[in-house]
Amino acid sequence: MKFLFDLFPVILFFIAFKIYGIYAATAVAIVATFAQIGWVWYRHRKVETMLWVSLVIIVIFGSATLILQDETFIKWKPSVLYWLFAGALLLAHAIFKKNLIRVMMKEQIALPEPIWARLNASWAAFFALMGGANLYVAFNYSTETWVNFKLFGFMGLMLVFIVAQGLILGKYMEDKEDKEA
Repeated sequence: MKFLFDLFPVILFFIAFKIYGIYAATAVAIVATFAQIGWVWYRHRKVETMLWVSLVIIVIFGSATLILQDETFIKWKPSVLYWLFAGALLLAHAIFKKNLIRVMMKEQIALPEPIWARLNASWAAFFALMGGANLYVAFNYSTETWVNFKLFGFMGLMLVFIVAQGLILGKYMEDKEDKEA
């Protein structure tokens, strides 16, 4: 359910694009992201940093798209967001010796430290590649193809990556369950 909630602005962007075009879709994405944060704040009185970062980026790149009437800016937005995620994972590990993937998942799974490091690095690499894939599709194909890829391609790639990670980590999850039994 959280996954769908996280996709809320992207789904509305997609629908608005299909009906009204890129500029209306951009405005809808900005409003939807504000609404998403408002809902999270109302329900939990706390908003994750990732949502705030996403809001700032959509406001900056979306506003530039609307003000300058140039869709190039909104096409850069996913890449910048993915690269920020990749950079945060790598810099937190390198500078602060903090594995952000471990921080998010330590309650669900127990892993040896080298596996946590590999998991963190694999997510950073995945986000970096997603940023590159976005730019490739955005600037080598039509805007309509990019919008379709933004929703279905990214969702498909994310699903495949998560399933692959789950298969790799499955034996560790079983080990934790066996230890708790």
